[in-house]
Amino acid sequence: MVSKEVKNSKISYGTVTVFCVGSTGAITTMEFEPNLSIDVLEILDKLIPLDKDYHHHKTWGDFNGGSHLRAMLISPSLIVPFIERRLTIVTWQQIVYINFDRIEKVSKVVLQIIGEF
Repeated sequence: MVSKEVKNSKISYGTVTVFCVGSTGAITTMEFEPNLSIDVLEILDKLIPLDKDYHHHKTWGDFNGGSHLRAMLISPSLIVPFIERRLTIVTWQQIVYINFDRIEKVSKVVLQIIGEF
């Protein structure tokens, strides 16, 4: 999606900022393959377990404190340079949106493309 939007823009050289609107989603790059996805989930389960009783749960009662912490760790945004309307990422590097919330949802993703014609 991001590559397509950059190619369709009138900007040849610049950066694209990819931003996830919401506090339990994140944007990053990775080699998006099943076993690495499992590795990511396993390491996040060790670092930020979802079944822990976080203080956030006392505020809203939605039991997604771990989801917020995971999203903060990964980041809600990413900046990628592009040259001649092509993203400067390698073959196995994909831009991915990750939903950490307990409910399946897709947050709004905003792109801002800036640069030179």
